Amino acid sequence: MLIIATIFITAALIFYSVGVWAEKFQKTLKLWHVIIFWLGLLCDTLGTTMMEKMASQGSLFSFHGITGLLAILLMLFHAIWASIVLIKKDSKMMIKFHTLSILVWFIWLIPYISGMIYGMTNK
Repeated sequence: MLIIATIFITAALIFYSVGVWAEKFQKTLKLWHVIIFWLGLLCDTLGTTMMEKMASQGSLFSFHGITGLLAILLMLFHAIWASIVLIKKDSKMMIKFHTLSILVWFIWLIPYISGMIYGMTNK
């Protein structure tokens, strides 16, 4: 199960990174970016759920657990907000949306990196 969870978490990194940085470089939010955000959220949620099932008790209240939960909630907010902006066709927000995307991506990297460090140091 560890390998599958790791694949999902890595896929989340790839999806989210591609979506966020493509949006920034293309200078506007597009439908395919939003789809990629939702896929990243799905992969991260699946991978995190699998990791949590394998983790020791109390890991939810660790630094990694708290930042991981915060990151998933931010990703959910981000994907919902991106969907709303796109549905409303708010051109001003579509152009500025990358600012929120990059912030959420950087925050998401905290539990990703802390999880890697934790995994490498506890084996």
